Amino acid sequence: MSESRSDVGRDLARVAIFAALIVVLGLVTIPLPAGVPITAQTLGVMLAGAVLGPRRGPLAVLLVLVLAAIGLPVLAGGRGGLGVFAGPSAGYLIGWIFGALVIGLIVHGGRITWWRTALGAVAGGILVVYLFGIPVQALVLGTDLGPTALSALAFLPGDLLKAAAATALTLALRRAYPRAFGQRAVMASASAA
Repeated sequence: MSESRSDVGRDLARVAIFAALIVVLGLVTIPLPAGVPITAQTLGVMLAGAVLGPRRGPLAVLLVLVLAAIGLPVLAGGRGGLGVFAGPSAGYLIGWIFGALVIGLIVHGGRITWWRTALGAVAGGILVVYLFGIPVQALVLGTDLGPTALSALAFLPGDLLKAAAATALTLALRRAYPRAFGQRAVMASASAA
């Protein structure tokens, strides 16, 4: 019984650490005219999904969004409050949850490899987030979907760099500290050795 309680404690600690990482990565922002800033927070979302998996990764993102909803300045540029969920970046924020889920499903769907991690970061951290973000941004700004999608291309080079960084960091952490990935990863490392 105490072992399962300590597992829950470890899971909560991992979720809190990655939520804090997402918040810290939002401290530096580059504002854009369309109302959606360039930030490193997506890197945190990619890392949360890749390291924590499909269950805990989305929980870390959800924790950040709950903190934002209650008014804490945890989003890019120190934003918080319910108003951010009615702004142009609202779809991207909701997309983070599903992006972390997809990343976790792909990365943890088998043995954690560089190609699986890179695919997860691009599919979940870019494509899924854009699928939620672009339509909501167009709706909020009252613009057509095509021009909004074209304007989102400004994010693509940075997001591809973040996906590469998330892949490298995930694999380095996997080698250096497999316990960060949870009990399954520790057992897989032990059986591989």
